[in-house]
Amino acid sequence: MRSIKLSWTAQAGIVIAGLLVLLLVVTTFERPPVRSTQNGFRGTGMEQLQNPRTARLAVARNQVPEAPPEADTEGDKASAQFQNVQVLGDLSSAQFLRIMVAMTEWVVPQAVRDAGNGCNYCHNPENMASDEVYTKGVARRMLQMTRTVNADWSTHVAQTGVTCYTCHRGQPVPAYSWSTPTSDNRAGMVGPTGQNHPTAAINYSSLPYDPFTPFLLNDQPIRVQATTWHPGTDTSNVQSTEWTYALMTHMSQGLGVNCTFCHNSRAWGNWAQSPPQRLTAWHGIRMVRQLNHDYIQPLTPVFAANRRGPADGPHTARVGPQGDALKANCATCHQGANRPLLGAPMLRDYPELNLVSRNPLRTSEAAPATGAARN
Repeated sequence: MRSIKLSWTAQAGIVIAGLLVLLLVVTTFERPPVRSTQNGFRGTGMEQLQNPRTARLAVARNQVPEAPPEADTEGDKASAQFQNVQVLGDLSSAQFLRIMVAMTEWVVPQAVRDAGNGCNYCHNPENMASDEVYTKGVARRMLQMTRTVNADWSTHVAQTGVTCYTCHRGQPVPAYSWSTPTSDNRAGMVGPTGQNHPTAAINYSSLPYDPFTPFLLNDQPIRVQATTWHPGTDTSNVQSTEWTYALMTHMSQGLGVNCTFCHNSRAWGNWAQSPPQRLTAWHGIRMVRQLNHDYIQPLTPVFAANRRGPADGPHTARVGPQGDALKANCATCHQGANRPLLGAPMLRDYPELNLVSRNPLRTSEAAPATGAARN
């Protein structure tokens, strides 16, 4: 047979093509080892996959700050010692100061704390009782929201609970939040519910790009499967199905799990054959919906008036492109872990957060108190 001789350009092309294929394979697939853990019924393929390398990174990202020593619960109440203490008045003065120090570490930017201005992020240093710094009023409402989660939503957070650090992780605005997106249909490809507009929220798929407004702010049903074979028994349509799948994609990303963490793939609609996590997630969706509707969305006028945060900075957006407040979703707390902070029970170390008053707030420009009034 005659041998075929290739020119050097053809040989170079083959080498380059091979390298491109190799690059595609290396960047597309995870290199072993990858651990597989069964979390459901045998034979159903209900398994979770975990890469030890990324797991180590997740552990490093989810370390919690060391809790200060417990505070004395005896002595004068904070409401008697300081002025204009509206939501933490039932704490002892020692408990009150302890939680103020913790909140400063949890929420105030590192640069502000390093400059010695941690308290000033929410307070006028010349009149600590004053409400003139808007972040003080927001902090009160967020404390009430935290109390609501811990007291009313044990069906989702159990006894682990949450603190300000669960979401904020040392930043004034949680790393993961959402707002109403702008509609961009310059290519004429975006569908009626936002299909074909890939965004990070939906893992750059062609599903509707806003799965949060209908489900995590409004009360749109999350149901796409019929329970009987009879035609016409499922009122869902393709649009609602895609919307639901967009939310499920977000939940999978936000918790760092796949579909079978909550669902039995042989019987998606059957609750009796689903893992317990599905019910926990059901409560979590309704919890986030309440928090957005009752606590965060009503603060939109406050955030809109302070779009970039306190005047002294550092500046971080408080509202989205449509002017609405940045709201919570599953990733806000979970941040890639199926249990926020890998299940660290921070609430156990901060009993003060179980004593937050949920009474209506009032605006006050109180005069300076004898003590350093704070909240």
